[in-house]
Amino acid sequence: MRRGENIYRRKDKRWEGRYPIGKKANGKTKYASVYGKTLKAVREKLYPLKLKYQLIQEVQGNSAISFQEWGDIWLNETNVGVKQSTYANYKHKLNYYVLSEIGQYGLNELNEELAENLLQSLKDRKLKASTIQSIFRIVNQCLNLAIRKKLIKENPFTSVKLPKVIKENNQSLTLQEQHQLEKAAVTEKDGNGLPILLALHAGLRIGEISALSWKDIDFQNNLIHIKATYQRTLSVLGECKTTLIYTDSKTQSATRTIPMSDTIKQILLQQKAQSSSAFVASNKQKPIEPRLLTYRFHRMRMKAGLDKIHFHQLRHTFATRCLESNGDVVSVSALMGHSSTQMTLDTYASSLIEQRIQVIAKMEKRIS
Repeated sequence: MRRGENIYRRKDKRWEGRYPIGKKANGKTKYASVYGKTLKAVREKLYPLKLKYQLIQEVQGNSAISFQEWGDIWLNETNVGVKQSTYANYKHKLNYYVLSEIGQYGLNELNEELAENLLQSLKDRKLKASTIQSIFRIVNQCLNLAIRKKLIKENPFTSVKLPKVIKENNQSLTLQEQHQLEKAAVTEKDGNGLPILLALHAGLRIGEISALSWKDIDFQNNLIHIKATYQRTLSVLGECKTTLIYTDSKTQSATRTIPMSDTIKQILLQQKAQSSSAFVASNKQKPIEPRLLTYRFHRMRMKAGLDKIHFHQLRHTFATRCLESNGDVVSVSALMGHSSTQMTLDTYASSLIEQRIQVIAKMEKRIS
């Protein structure tokens, strides 16, 4: 039995009221329903919802495509223009942290309240502030594409106040600690200590060391060319499985050329003379896996008597030594593969304190 305004009497004797919530992907109207034992009960439920969704469509747009469906569409489009490791990161964060929480909502239903709920769920999982910011950056990219395609009018997630990332000091090694670690590295057999020396004397990232091949080393001109990285990342085939990916350096600035110090050149020549692999640091003729490299590093740093340090601190140490040697920020930024000199300044501001002291001393001497 039909009763006007999309209200029906069902075969089970209940009443059903339907109301439009927006448009499907194919352009057809998408409806939702309310139910009740009486016509009056259904009307009391139905009319507020009709007004609610009428306002939602006026303010936010009429796309009722679920966030889950749109997320999959966005990932497919994004996959064309990004590296496999980046795509895997996007897919994992979007599916595991976001769509699992709010994927059932239509695009035009997304609002600040849902954004705040998502933020709270991420905090409840005890995620770092940097991880939370990364997740919201992915969500914003996803929704901004929906805006460009005129599916929704605004992105309610941009108004959320995210937790601030507290920057830690770069934690470079002291000269004494560096000498202790270098001593342990040079006594290692089979060149296993070479990765540590490449990080300390050339500022290479762990993935760059793993991918470094002998053809990237120009002994004639004393140059190291950084072109690729080898890293373990989440597999796009399974959320709990990882895979190793050998790929080009992630940015134009990361692709760089580093002059070799005499120390590194001699060590590399010795290693090349006894190597049968195409890679500088290898395992069974293949690039050494970063996890194995990290394992060996911790074994050597314990041998050197150093506690609570991680491999990335070696790269920080290289930058700090360069700045302590009065290296200019532009050159150090290029050596590090930073996207801007501002990034270098922000990261290593504390390392420049000695230079600041000298500037003040010179200024005071000039005006006295």
